[in-house]
Amino acid sequence: MPIPTKIQRILLKLSGESLGADGSGVDPDVVAEVADRVARVQRLGVEVAIVVGGGNLLRGAEFSKRGTNRATADHMGMLATAINTLALQDGLERAGVETRAASAIEMKTLMEPYIRRRMVRHLEKGRVVILAGGTGNPYFTTDTAAALRATELGVDAIFKATKVDGVYSADPKKDKTATKFSRITFAEALEKDLRVMDRTAFTLCMENDMPIMVFDMFVPGNLERAVRGEDIGTWVV
Repeated sequence: MPIPTKIQRILLKLSGESLGADGSGVDPDVVAEVADRVARVQRLGVEVAIVVGGGNLLRGAEFSKRGTNRATADHMGMLATAINTLALQDGLERAGVETRAASAIEMKTLMEPYIRRRMVRHLEKGRVVILAGGTGNPYFTTDTAAALRATELGVDAIFKATKVDGVYSADPKKDKTATKFSRITFAEALEKDLRVMDRTAFTLCMENDMPIMVFDMFVPGNLERAVRGEDIGTWVV
């Protein structure tokens, strides 16, 4: 699969931890920084959809391990993504960006229901769309939600924001000999067990020819450079 040469529409996958100063909670200053970086890309004319996790507030899997019903725990996690979505929506609007928040689980007093055609129309009008509630189903991660929404919305690529500048052969914090890939195929990533995304999400991307750009969003300007096609991060194709 070739690397996209022109990026017109992306799905940005953010972890919940990216909205907290220490990886937990929601820090308004951090939200403002993330919103500013998204706003800069949106002003380039790129259509942006966002899926944000909820791990900074609650991890359903941890509750499940301690005895909470798995479906209940996952629904709790979906509500955490809604809190992050509202925080990010506010940050983007303060940055002067028109946004729409939508959820896979109904919460009509807070945001729209997720309807694919409506989301596509928002993107075409230049609005940033933030998608809460995961897939709306338990047992699926927000990585899988990102893969599903990216496929449904016809984006050019998933941009997976991390705190590492790409995909490495091993954890670079633990293995000083780890080497960074500038490009790797889905098959190679699976063979090397690199865990770019969870297996369900990764398989969905592979089967639908959805490229993934893994990059460090927390270096100022990196998102813009990645969208422009500069040598940033790692392409999984």
